[in-house]
Amino acid sequence: MAYWCYCQFVAGGSDAEPEETTVSVRPYRDISRRESRQIKVGEIAVGGNAPISVQSMTNTPTADVAATIEQVRALEAAGADIVRISCPDKESTVALAKIVSAVKAPIVADIHFHYKRALEAAEAGADCLRINPGNIGAPDRVRAVVQAAKDHGCSMRIGVNAGSLERDLLEKYGKPCPEAMIESALFHARILEDHDFYDFKISVKASDVFLTVAAYQGLAEACDYPLHVGITEAGGLMTGTVKSSVGLGMLLWSGIGDTIRVSLSADPVEEVRVGFELLKALNLRHRGVSIISCPSCARQQFPVIKTVELLEKRLAHIEVPMTLSVVGCVVNGPGEARETDIGLTGGGKGNHQVYLGGVTDHKITDEDLVDKLVQLVEKKALEIAADCEDE
Repeated sequence: MAYWCYCQFVAGGSDAEPEETTVSVRPYRDISRRESRQIKVGEIAVGGNAPISVQSMTNTPTADVAATIEQVRALEAAGADIVRISCPDKESTVALAKIVSAVKAPIVADIHFHYKRALEAAEAGADCLRINPGNIGAPDRVRAVVQAAKDHGCSMRIGVNAGSLERDLLEKYGKPCPEAMIESALFHARILEDHDFYDFKISVKASDVFLTVAAYQGLAEACDYPLHVGITEAGGLMTGTVKSSVGLGMLLWSGIGDTIRVSLSADPVEEVRVGFELLKALNLRHRGVSIISCPSCARQQFPVIKTVELLEKRLAHIEVPMTLSVVGCVVNGPGEARETDIGLTGGGKGNHQVYLGGVTDHKITDEDLVDKLVQLVEKKALEIAADCEDE
């Protein structure tokens, strides 16, 4: 178990012995997840003690069945547990039936305002409906959507966004704020509860990190529904990754979040990759190869940056959780290698040390360095998978 420690020394003059030493120690890697009820999105459990699931959303025109199926399959290959598809019109819900039957990942139908799209999506085989009950009109329409969800085994997601809060809440609070977002979420939740429907999760997203975190913290205390967390409209690949890492990192570290989406103006596959890297960094979930690498400097004995770039691409297909250290010199290389499944430390004259299970094993040269590392990782992944099957 890992710990952090705080030491306080109370001493006299420069020649005096320390009078007192106080050490406070507590585990620093233990994340206590918020307790929540559990729902299902298809076969994926969300909430309770289920693993935190990673989501993304297609950006192809839904009516383009072939393109949307291709994108969903790419997301599945990247590890996406759940995929959301927008259904803005009837052509989209007609296409949804064909898409659902051709993919494996549970599909969330994204619905705004038009209650008939929700009915059609449920009938088309959607596993979850993303909808705000208060935005789809008269009570009879809400009843129809809830009944469709019950009839077809759909869960729901209440999705509150700071950019589309109800007018009365904006007038009440003056601007988007955590209180307004929480009130909106609980209002929509009560509508579903009044119809004896409880299979839903909630999100309260904003593009502002602090607003988002505060809203989720308040909502986490106010209810026990599973929470879908994310920073909405976070930006491009780099900007969005940083903003999402800060916001989601704070929430996940404090135990808040049952399913996540990293919203990026980029290839949706990147959202899944960043999502898993976030969970790996917090030791919440592991998938694929975690590469520990140095930033490189004048001491490097091989081109670290290019090597890592190639390895990330060549090892993207591996799903088995394992670790690989790639360090350019002997300053930190041996120490990092002792903690990873496979390690590489740069050596002089093009001879680089390979570590297996933290122990020095053999040396490799610059020639085919990446190919040899890929072979070692693939072999180790098969061994780990076989051990897991034996258990």
